[in-house]
Amino acid sequence: PSYKQVEAIKGGKNYRMGQGRGLSLWWRGLLPKVLKGSREAIKRIAYEFVEMKAKEGVVYVEVRYSPHLLANSKVDPIPWNQAEGDLTPDEVVDIVGQGLKEGEQAFGVKVRSILCCMRHQPNWSLEVMELCKKYQHHTVVAIDLAGDETIKGSSYFPGHVEAYEEAVRSGIHRTVHAGEAGPAEVVREAVDILKTERVGHGYHTLEDEALYNRLRQENMHFEVCPWSSYLTGAWNPNTEHAVIRFKNDQANFSLNSDDPLIFKSTLETDYHMTKQDMGFTEEDFKRLNINAAKSSFLPEDEKKELLDQLYRAYKILPAASGMLLSGRLPYPGSYNFL
Repeated sequence: PSYKQVEAIKGGKNYRMGQGRGLSLWWRGLLPKVLKGSREAIKRIAYEFVEMKAKEGVVYVEVRYSPHLLANSKVDPIPWNQAEGDLTPDEVVDIVGQGLKEGEQAFGVKVRSILCCMRHQPNWSLEVMELCKKYQHHTVVAIDLAGDETIKGSSYFPGHVEAYEEAVRSGIHRTVHAGEAGPAEVVREAVDILKTERVGHGYHTLEDEALYNRLRQENMHFEVCPWSSYLTGAWNPNTEHAVIRFKNDQANFSLNSDDPLIFKSTLETDYHMTKQDMGFTEEDFKRLNINAAKSSFLPEDEKKELLDQLYRAYKILPAASGMLLSGRLPYPGSYNFL
């Protein structure tokens, strides 16, 4: 990679985009060009990601990425105008899993991964589903649909629908980016067509009160990323953020950092923003962390262990999980990898 490319990543300039996720996609285009199919670099990034989460006090994390966007072989089209190489999506998942597991052992953070389908490439989605099944004992716990949700009808693209139908049949957990830049209807499609178990972002759900009330009753989990929503323009800062409504209604949601490298942020950034500017209390943080653990994609026995760990740290009984303990909170979390 060129000196300017490396310096750009190291500098991690923090931009206010205001035009959707344009700069985010630019960053994601830059990173694969720097990696250039390097197995060593991909594994190292996965390993150091876990180290970073340990420093933030995270005890469990689900990290998501698109294996196809990091591959340069057996992927059509080859992303980012890269030359063809020999790194396949399958090997990417294996390498990332190795890095995450080594990081887990080194830093004591439980880590699982989510594989992303991309809305603009439905032809990749069935392979993503097969990789979820193949590597479900090698950190992978779920499938996601990410990318530009404003692509008309993308929730209905056969590749996505078939992949999610197979996920339901195979017992693979499901989440979908929806209602971040797109309208409430995209959230409805995620729930009714793709049978998602969690909604990534979901801010525009509030445009449809009937849908929002239904999802609250169904205890749908919203993966909220406040700082990201400010930088991308998904949230207009002249209006009340959806997360305040979620909090006041005691909806099921968590705080997440979205893309830490792209936004030059940590989970602490989102905690500080919601505490300083949105009136969140430690009681609120404790409640949303417990909801995050309950809505995690861990097997039930491991989920119980995680919840017990939080209850002990917070010095509360499970039945009183809304109560709070002062001090630094251990977090479950969910992040995008690249």
